[in-house]
Amino acid sequence: MQRYKIIHRTYYNYSSEVTLGPHSLLLRPREDYELRIESFLLTTAPRATLLWHRDVEDNSVAIATFDALTQQLVIESEVIIQQYNEAPLDFMVADYAIDYPFVYRQEDKVLLLPYMALPGSEATNVVKKWLATFWQPSEQIQTYTLLQRLASNIYQTLSYQVREEPGVQTALQTLSCRTGSCRDFAFLFIVAARCLGLASRFVSGYIHAPLMSDKIGATHAWAEVYLPGAGWKGFDPTIGEIAGTDHIAVAVARLPESVPPIAGSFVGASTSSLNVGVWVSRC
Repeated sequence: MQRYKIIHRTYYNYSSEVTLGPHSLLLRPREDYELRIESFLLTTAPRATLLWHRDVEDNSVAIATFDALTQQLVIESEVIIQQYNEAPLDFMVADYAIDYPFVYRQEDKVLLLPYMALPGSEATNVVKKWLATFWQPSEQIQTYTLLQRLASNIYQTLSYQVREEPGVQTALQTLSCRTGSCRDFAFLFIVAARCLGLASRFVSGYIHAPLMSDKIGATHAWAEVYLPGAGWKGFDPTIGEIAGTDHIAVAVARLPESVPPIAGSFVGASTSSLNVGVWVSRC
C-alpha cells in the first residue's frame, strides 16, 4: 500500500466585487477496492454551503453555494489516500475477450453502448487509417496487447504539449498537428478504442510523477477500456503505459468536457483571472 497527499488550490480573482453562482466541484478521488480515502478536507473562501451527491457515473460531486459578495474565490482540497493498485497487470480477462476481436455479451453491451459511440464518418475513417499504420486486422493479437500498442504508439509518435486553454482537441486535430496535452491524447485513445469496437471512457485525476513533473504535471487525464472479466482498466497514452499506482482517479465520463474539476459562474461587471496549484506527494 502507498499513501499519497494531494493538495489542489484554485484562485479566481475578480476586478470588482461579484456575486458567485453555484459551483460544481469534482475534487474527491473515486474510492473502490484499490483506493481508500484516509482524510479529505474541502474549504472555500468566501465560505460556502456544500451539498454532496454522486452523479450518474458515481463521481462524488459537491455543489457549493455562496452568500457573500467577493473579489476572490479560493477553493482548496487536501486529501490523503491509500493506494493499493501496486500490481496493475494482475488481472484476468474473460476467456472470450482475451484475443481481439471479440464481441461484448448482450447484457453488458446494453450498458456499454454510450461508451462505444463513434465520431463522425470523417473522423472514424481517418482514425481507422491511422490504426492501420501499426496494426492490421489480419494480425492475431491479444486485446490487452493491442491496447498497449495503441497507448505506446501515441506516446512514441506524437509530441506532448502543455495547453493552458480549456477544451479538448478532436482526434482529427491531434492527428493533424501531431501534438497534444494529456487530455488530447486520452481522447484520441478513446476514439481509437471505440473505432476498434471497444467501450472506452475519459478519466481525470492526478498523477505522482516527480521525475516527469516538467512534462505532465500533477493533474492528469487518461482513458479506461472495459475488458470483460477485468472491468474498467486504465491506459495512459501520455506515458505509453497502463495506469498504475501513481494514477489517482477523481472522475470518469463518456466525454472529456463532462468532468472539469471546478465549474461555476458569477454575476457582475468584472473581469477574472485564474491560478491553480496542485501538489502530489508520497507520505
